[in-house]
Amino acid sequence: MKGTEHFTRTIAEYLNQRAMTDPLFAPNLMKPNKNIEECITYILNEVQKSGCNGFDDDEIFSMAVHYYDEDDIEVGKAVSCQVAVNHIVELTEEEKAEARQEAIKQYQREELAKLQSRNARVKKT
Repeated sequence: MKGTEHFTRTIAEYLNQRAMTDPLFAPNLMKPNKNIEECITYILNEVQKSGCNGFDDDEIFSMAVHYYDEDDIEVGKAVSCQVAVNHIVELTEEEKAEARQEAIKQYQREELAKLQSRNARVKKT
């Protein structure tokens, strides 16, 4: 899973959990003009504006909540970057199977490249 996907999932899980425990926040999460992609864009733009590279979880989560709380908020332009996340996200069984298949394919490609390299050296002699 890419870092930014992991980041998006971490934020979404936090927001969903907060909505389940905070009845005042729950309606904000359901606003039709709000979505997780714009929330992430807002956070990334705020982080970029700050000039800092590391943030506490609560700082990032509060930016996400702020995005959903405010109706008239400037999201900014999409930011192309990779985000490092220090949270462990539990993968679904489907995601685990997909990751396993990708790992098997990568291993097969690497082994095939080794065999082809070895065969190329044998043919030269």
